[in-house]
Amino acid sequence: MGSMGAELDAYKKILRRRRTRLAVLLFCSLVTVAFWRLTRGDWAISPTRAISLLSPFLSEMERASPEALVVRAVRLPRFLAALGAGGLLGAAGVVLQGLLLNPLAEPYTLGIAAGAAFGGALGFVAGNLWVTPSAFLGALAALWAVQVIAWRSGGGRTHLVLAGIVVSAFLSAGVTFLKAVADERLGAIVLWLMGSFAGASSGTALGVWGAALLVTLPAWAWGRQLDAISLGEERGSLLGIDERRLRAILLSLVSLGTGAVVGSFGIIGFVGLVAPHLVRIAIGPSHRPLLFFVFWGGGCLTALADGLSQSLGELPVGVVTALVGGPFFCWLLLHRRGA
Repeated sequence: MGSMGAELDAYKKILRRRRTRLAVLLFCSLVTVAFWRLTRGDWAISPTRAISLLSPFLSEMERASPEALVVRAVRLPRFLAALGAGGLLGAAGVVLQGLLLNPLAEPYTLGIAAGAAFGGALGFVAGNLWVTPSAFLGALAALWAVQVIAWRSGGGRTHLVLAGIVVSAFLSAGVTFLKAVADERLGAIVLWLMGSFAGASSGTALGVWGAALLVTLPAWAWGRQLDAISLGEERGSLLGIDERRLRAILLSLVSLGTGAVVGSFGIIGFVGLVAPHLVRIAIGPSHRPLLFFVFWGGGCLTALADGLSQSLGELPVGVVTALVGGPFFCWLLLHRRGA
């Protein structure tokens, strides 16, 4: 018994050291990416000047200067939007992987993102003002369709993922149909679907951060329950956890959050797959610390991808994340097969 206690203490110390190192790494990475995004672009601004321009005590004349407008109205909202969107998608991946016991689960695997894309494309056809509300409704409708198909076919977690693949394929065909009948709006739909933070504003950044908190805070509060559920089928029920209720609430919140990201910035894939796995390798599977680190890690990855996309001539950020996430997805499949 004493030996087991000593081993447990040693394991906790190792985890604390790993979390401390990861926290330092993430903090340094975030600061570096923030300075890069605020100071570099078509108009280079020194780091000290950029920091001074963020001061709330600037005079009206300084606020109206071209440098201040570039930093405060263009670069800062874009960086914050990318940070919040990436954090939301990373947290969504953690929640879905924990609920469904599937390391490949993320909003795009379950058809939630495809539903938001279909709803947003429908909103483009109806008029640009309807894009974000339509993306919300599309994400929720896709989740409802996935749950109905899974329930009718057996109701297990594996059925949810399979149903998500079916719904995603169907809705992707629907998006293709909408592009075919979009006429003059075709270019806007295509660019939006590829994902971009180029049009981010203070309002959209605030909106995506609100959606990120809507997903992350309840998931963190139910972190212990997620730990129990992720141990295996019906383990949570044995501990008195209402798995169906918890799954319904968290899946709905993830759908709403994904709809907010897709509606505002288009499809940004693989963040919910890459960030959770990289962090889980470093600090283990416990959901509360995992959610915290994945939120900031996913945000940092997305902001970095946005910076790279801008440096490459405003290449859609969804293309950059797909170029990184696609090979990672293949590696994960091969690794699981080898295991």
